[in-house]
Formats: sequence, structure tokens, C-alpha cells
Amino acid sequence: MKDEYDLIIVGAGPIGLACAIEAKKNKLSYLIIEKGALTNSLYNYPLYMTFFSTAERLEIGGIPFNCIAPKPGRQEALEYYRNIQKYFDFNIHLYEEVLNISKNEVSQFRVQTNKFKYKSKNVIIATGFYDIPNMLNIQGEDLPKVHHYYKEAHPYSFQDVVVVGANNSAIDAALECYRKGANVTMVIRGEGFTDNLKYWVRPDIENRIAEGSVKAYFNSNLKYIDENSVTIQTPKEDITLKNDTVLAMTGYQPNFSFLTNAGIILSKDELKTPTYNPENMETNVSGLYLAGVVCGGMRTNIWFIENSRAHAKQIMQHIISKKELS
Repeated sequence: MKDEYDLIIVGAGPIGLACAIEAKKNKLSYLIIEKGALTNSLYNYPLYMTFFSTAERLEIGGIPFNCIAPKPGRQEALEYYRNIQKYFDFNIHLYEEVLNISKNEVSQFRVQTNKFKYKSKNVIIATGFYDIPNMLNIQGEDLPKVHHYYKEAHPYSFQDVVVVGANNSAIDAALECYRKGANVTMVIRGEGFTDNLKYWVRPDIENRIAEGSVKAYFNSNLKYIDENSVTIQTPKEDITLKNDTVLAMTGYQPNFSFLTNAGIILSKDELKTPTYNPENMETNVSGLYLAGVVCGGMRTNIWFIENSRAHAKQIMQHIISKKELS
């Protein structure tokens, strides 16, 4: 097995694959390492999720993304990126987790996984943000009825369901569960929904709340979770409701420990923004790059597939320029 490369890419999401395409174009030896399935985050999205972006904005490598509907869904995206893998035949290791990235005295990276050790001149971290949920940090959050990931509505049919959150994932879960027969209550910390709510979903959830089909408590927080109930802190009083399931759709965050262990400096504020040069995506560690959503730190809503595809070319241009100078 070849264990030394020009480039190792950590993460086989759409942006990691885009980086591999650029590496192939520039005839660099490379390896993609992914701890789960191909496009693992997309695989773990809700079954019937619809993307905000249109199909052409999810394309990579100049390969058309053919889609009948204006907005593709999860299944179509998985099919597209599987076809990308078939077409480019990437050098990729799935179900192998990168544990540590370090740099030795001769400016060579050592990448330790749960299976092997590798050497590389450059490393791209394109790990996204979907693996670590933002916790509520309240009593009862560890109960089996509390879920930070949502797949589909059927298991919650005819149940008393509380959905925590005001973003797209929370709204999708609330509407799908309601339509499968659940008694849905939403708990929302702010005065309303997030500004980046899918435009075709906003009137749906607002109308369902207005007619009373979905209950919603704004400016409120989930205070306690018990075996058969939840307590909600509202502006007026604490309310206890009968409850079977809590869907805590409170968002996710990158693996900051993984970044800092690799030597990347994070901002000292609550955003924890990684240090990188926006012109070439290189971090404060020479030869170590970031690509995709992971660049935003806690601001996981500023980078998407469509606006971070460009990272791949930026990085590769920088790597090639360094190679030409050496």
C-alpha cells in the first residue's frame, strides 16, 4: 500500500470530492479518508429532505446533476455523488477514521487513522459539521426519547412530540410529524424562525401554527425533560406537557478538538472561527487547508456546497504554486 502522498483529503463529502477532482486534474498523488459512507453527512440527512440549492449549484467536476424537480432531494443527491465516484474512480478509503494529524520537523504530515498511518506533503480537512450536536444541557437530555438527529416521521406517528429549534431541520421535522399524525409542539428560543428558512416552507409552518395544528411557544426554552413529560419555560410561566418524544433540532458544530489537535488556531470568541487565508484556504499550519462548512466555526449557515465548491480550486492552485517553487 502506498503510504506517502502529495495530498490527503479528510472527508468524502461533496467538497472533499471536489478537492479530489482538482488533485486528479493536476496529477497529484492523493487519498481521501472518510470515517463513514460516501457523502456520510448527506446519507444521515432526513430521508425526504429537499435542498435549498438547485441541482446545478450542487454540481462538481463539470458533471451535470440531472433532476426533474427544481430542488433535488437527499436520494437524488446521493445518486449524483455515487455517480461522481464511479466516473472519477477516486482513491478513497471509506469507514476509516482519522484520529490525528501532526507535522514533523521536515514539514511532512503524519496522518494516523484507526487502521493505518500515512505521510503527506499537504492535508485538506473537509469534515463538515454534522457529527456533534449542540446540546441543550438540561435535565433529562440523556433519556432515550430525546433525539438530536431526525430521519423520518413514521416512528413518531400518534405520539406527543416536542420539536426544539427554529431552523429548517426543526420545521421539516415538525411538519412531517404533524402530517403523520403526531401531536406536535414547537419550542423556539427567539421571537420567530431563522431568516434562512426555506421560502416554500415558511408559509406552511406559519399557517399550521395559526390554525392550531402545530402548537408553538416562542421566546421559550425547554427546561426539564422527564420520562413522560416536558417542562417549558415561557415568558409568562412554566408549562408541563405530556410527552413521548423530544426532537432537539438545535444544530451541530465542527469537531473543534480535532482542529486544535492538528495545530489550527480558533478565534477566542463564541464563534470559534478557524484561522485560514481566504485566498488559498491555508490555515496557520503551512500545508494544512480547510474546505467547506468547517471553515465557518459555529457559523454553520454561511458555507454551503454551492458557495464552497470554489475552495477546491483555490487550494489546488496554492499547492501547485508551492510545488513549482520547490
